[in-house]
Amino acid sequence: MATAELGTERPTRTATKPELLAPAGDRTCLVAAVENGADAVYFGLARHNARARATNFDGAELSEMMTLLHRRGVRGYVTLNTLVFPRELPDLEATLRLVVEAGVDAVIVQDIGLVRLIRALTPDLEVHASTQMSVTSAEGVRLARELGCSRVILARELSLAEIARVQQVAELPVEVFVHGALCVAYSGQCLTSEALGGRSANRGECAQACRMPYEIVCDGELQDLGNVQYLLSPQDLAAYDLIPRLIELGVASLKIEGRLKAPEYVANVTRHYRRAIDEAWEGRPVAFSPRDVRELELSFSRGFSHGFLDGNNHKVLVRGDHAKKRGIFLGRVTAVAGSRIRVDLAAPVKAGDGVVFDGDEAAGVPEQGGRVYDVSRVHRGMRDVPSADDGLSAGPAELGFGTGAIDTRRVRIGQRVWKTDDPELTRRVRKTFEGEPHRKVALSVHVRAVAGEPLVVQGRTATGSEASAASTDPLRRAENLPATEGMIREQLDRLGGTIYELGELTVAIEGEPLVPKSVLNGLRRDLIARLDEASARPAPRRVAAEPVLPVLRAPIAAARGQEPESGVPQLAVLCRNTGQIKAALDEGITTLYADYQDIKQYAEAVAAVEGTAAALYLATPRIEKPGEGNLYRFLAKQGARGMLVRNAGGLSYCAERDISFVADFSLNAANELTVALFKARGAQWVTASYDLNFDQLDDLLAAVPRSWLEVVIHQQIPMFHMEHCVFCAFLSPGTDQTNCGRPCDHHDVKLRDRVGVEHPLKADVGCRNTLFNAVPQTAAEYLPRLLARGAAHLRVEFLDDGPVAVRHVLRLYQDAIAGRRDAKNLWRELKATNQYGVTRGPLTVL
Repeated sequence: MATAELGTERPTRTATKPELLAPAGDRTCLVAAVENGADAVYFGLARHNARARATNFDGAELSEMMTLLHRRGVRGYVTLNTLVFPRELPDLEATLRLVVEAGVDAVIVQDIGLVRLIRALTPDLEVHASTQMSVTSAEGVRLARELGCSRVILARELSLAEIARVQQVAELPVEVFVHGALCVAYSGQCLTSEALGGRSANRGECAQACRMPYEIVCDGELQDLGNVQYLLSPQDLAAYDLIPRLIELGVASLKIEGRLKAPEYVANVTRHYRRAIDEAWEGRPVAFSPRDVRELELSFSRGFSHGFLDGNNHKVLVRGDHAKKRGIFLGRVTAVAGSRIRVDLAAPVKAGDGVVFDGDEAAGVPEQGGRVYDVSRVHRGMRDVPSADDGLSAGPAELGFGTGAIDTRRVRIGQRVWKTDDPELTRRVRKTFEGEPHRKVALSVHVRAVAGEPLVVQGRTATGSEASAASTDPLRRAENLPATEGMIREQLDRLGGTIYELGELTVAIEGEPLVPKSVLNGLRRDLIARLDEASARPAPRRVAAEPVLPVLRAPIAAARGQEPESGVPQLAVLCRNTGQIKAALDEGITTLYADYQDIKQYAEAVAAVEGTAAALYLATPRIEKPGEGNLYRFLAKQGARGMLVRNAGGLSYCAERDISFVADFSLNAANELTVALFKARGAQWVTASYDLNFDQLDDLLAAVPRSWLEVVIHQQIPMFHMEHCVFCAFLSPGTDQTNCGRPCDHHDVKLRDRVGVEHPLKADVGCRNTLFNAVPQTAAEYLPRLLARGAAHLRVEFLDDGPVAVRHVLRLYQDAIAGRRDAKNLWRELKATNQYGVTRGPLTVL
């Protein structure tokens, strides 16, 4: 990205300056964020947060961390942003009580059931709807408000224009990411780690499969993309130059990603965005120099872009030539001379810097890296070695390395070189958060010094804490050196080693009192201690005295107890073309879902079931963005029984119009409190989250009426669900859906992973891509236990299967459900129906 000097016009003033929200994966990162200007910090506890690999904090540290933050006037948010399983709810209620007691300012939450638990426990703890809730529209914001959330973190896939449309009708403050890594899939909708490795991103265990290499197979032919292989690895978000526009839009909080990053990253990025927000708020240009941008890139960068904030440009989001941190592009190799490498520099480099040479696996060129030992200027074949401090910034140069650091025999002309580390920058950044506090809290003091009365010192901090201290004995009248304001100021200004700095001082002196310095110094220390104590004291909150979870569970258990014994479960089938629907009808299926890439063909699906006893539900997209609400009206007019709802917009549309609907897996129902909410909103039944293994699913089946829940027992799991369009990015000259030519309509595309498995890629009506697992997942071996538990609704899904395969698979499952076939035999026969066999999938207990 180029040097930023945007927003020279004063942005339209909103009511409140936006908050700068920084990440903290450990205590050092938390301090780095505070010292470099964060208004708020978000961090996770040891469990129930979406960054399980971060160091995180335990409950014993929580009060201490909140005290540290509140003394500096910084808010603290705890991330409880994962799905919650039934057995975890009691532990979470206990955790929430600790959170409230510690004075945590807000919790960031994904699970809808958990929001219900929090609101039953206390009305005074702020709840921020996590980006894991996949909030992409005003309807998503409205649902969050109805649940009791006080802020919504919008999906990173929204453009500035779409944020503006949400803000026009938003009923809650919104938070927007402005810097850091981008997930290629919608947060809360990525099932890749779960499908391939049993590590759920919705449980904080993302395996980063998006950073792996893939190849495109189009109509059976491998596509030659040159050195482009990281097709799903976005560049990092860097929106420093868009801060003025985000302020104009009234965004309440600007968020930096990075709870897995180092404290130097947190410090450096927070410092730069603190400056950008302050400059924009004051109407000054947000002017980042090339050096500023390089410093951001060195902290961590896979390349910078605005992500989706400028709208969809599928040529920009993903570069595809690397997926790791690269830092600054230094230049290209022009010659190799023995142990030295000549580079045509495009950025500064000096002795001690870390560099990496791009690899090319196809050409047998390995990636190599090391520290620069010396830098030589090259001019007309002559070398001149500058000092280590000077380095070089442009033009031809030779880089020397330590013995054995780089195998120069394997370096090629034209190879790209990147600067990945600058020790001088690291040292400079560390100084901002090491040692004594650097970010001070302004302290206003009033002193009353009256002869015959105790000396009184009153203080109020800029963060709102107040305290006072008074001498034990009254002041005597001075014989020759009465107190002066200058003397009092000198003593009170001695605040070294504290977090305070003296601001406004007012002094009332009467009767020429004698004020001993020792007394004044003692009162200063007492005042600081009392201010520290006052700032650490959490505000009182209302909290239920008795456990609230049993109260929330009671009506669900009562409904289960009143439910009659279930008979044979109903088998539903999800079809992706009309041939599959007809095959399912041939097998006597009476509940059908249609999920077509081209929704204009839904009329065919409706016609196919007309005159039969089958109920047909039309699937909504998983994501609804501003301006896409007309789609529900289109679906409603098709004449189907109802909808298979996959987002908040569809949920409200059907509920408000009394349209029959089924709540699908993408609504992430992982516990009984969530299931009960969707049932209360009118769902016929609710599809269980794909993140549940069998024991967790068994707990859920035991907790709710059997008729409330549907279990998918056969499918090719939808792994990545993306705004990023691979078809447009790599199979079209266009940049977005307006000019791409829609290759998705004309070609069969698969992505081949590094072990050679080819995963089907599909696009929906909104041009959002879904990458499906090549291997169908089956719960065949768990069918006896599901039947014993009384599961009422089971589902089989098909992707590209032909009618013959559909009929064969359905007969196998129908026979197993009816007891005519053993589940073990079913497992073996299903394996024979697919190129890659089948897998037990997420229901496996690991």
